[in-house]
Amino acid sequence: MAVLTSRFADGLAVGSDLVIAAETAVRQALSGLSGPPDLLCFFICGDDPDEVSRAGLRAMRMAPGAEVIGCSATGVIGDNQGVELTPAVSAWAASLDGARVTSFVLETLRMEDRFVIIGLPDRDPDDRVAVLLADPYSFPTDAFVENSADVLGNLPLVGGLANGMGGQGSVRLFAGGEMYTEGAVGVMLSGSIDVSTVVSQGCRPIGPTMVVTRSEDNLLLELAGQPALARLEDIVSALDEEDRELVAAGLQIGVAMDEYAEIHERGDFLIRGILGIDPEREAVAVGDVLDIGQSVRFQVRDAASADEDLYALLDAHVEQRGRIDGALLFACNGRGSAMFGSSDHDALAVRDTLGAIGMAGFFAAGEVGPVAGQNHVHGFSAALLVFSSSNGSGGAKAARGAR
Repeated sequence: MAVLTSRFADGLAVGSDLVIAAETAVRQALSGLSGPPDLLCFFICGDDPDEVSRAGLRAMRMAPGAEVIGCSATGVIGDNQGVELTPAVSAWAASLDGARVTSFVLETLRMEDRFVIIGLPDRDPDDRVAVLLADPYSFPTDAFVENSADVLGNLPLVGGLANGMGGQGSVRLFAGGEMYTEGAVGVMLSGSIDVSTVVSQGCRPIGPTMVVTRSEDNLLLELAGQPALARLEDIVSALDEEDRELVAAGLQIGVAMDEYAEIHERGDFLIRGILGIDPEREAVAVGDVLDIGQSVRFQVRDAASADEDLYALLDAHVEQRGRIDGALLFACNGRGSAMFGSSDHDALAVRDTLGAIGMAGFFAAGEVGPVAGQNHVHGFSAALLVFSSSNGSGGAKAARGAR
């Protein structure tokens, strides 16, 4: 059943016939709009990549006057619920009141000793945000996103890494009436549109914030003048048994995004994984390159922390933004039932905090969203693109903690 709004609406259909499911979900979304759609996004979970292709091509034909993008996934979100590992289609439609919507297709070309991305639309001063859907097997998403400021300036990127039930080779991307099996697709939103972002990384800090005093590439050698491994062991030894189990299940580290802040709170860190330890060098290997002088804090992630983080960020966003009309949600495929015991958790959190809005999305193999104004690829996160009633700003803003 579609969520009825004046400008945004969603639809969800579950069923083994993906073409019929696509027709149903898109029809629900389109029928919820009070005017013609400017943008249609859809997400398809299915066992057979060929049927996913047919369903996507059918969905694109149902909104001939709109820009349309979509992708395959291992789970979809719509109608205030999530559906994982089951044939289903979710759709999201928007009437954007005169904003410009430009879809694009990105390709990777090899030129001598480097790769070049082609297909980005020319930038305009009033560009507000770009939505990105990428094939993780063929498109260098991490490198593209982490270096996006070189080409896109401060433009926020929000989206997710597509996937398919068959893994590599089963990903399908859709844009401009065509289907693609590699690369990335997306849409640029420009002009008079009030958009903002929320990225919930779902972690809880342990131990103190410490300054990196020695590092080598992605090896953390010293923290606050002491061997990094010794610092970590001291922190873990002071934890209770429950938190020690969380450390063993998957320790994380938060990199402070504002070195000048007196206190680093929720949302002030970019979360990266701990890859392992080097006992001989008393070092900790991190899933990023850390520089001397950066502030870091070890983190753990569990369902309770992730739940608290998402609700807190969404509540803060509503307090700042006021009325919210629609949203796109890109949730990690490691969340849902694997983390919360329910596929519906993130969708219900959005409904509980943002209200009965037009909202849809998918379970991604990696999420894209800005933290402290810089675009990053995340894991185990929930990234949202939020559409608000115009407050005269006409630009993308970030609530405190929703960075």
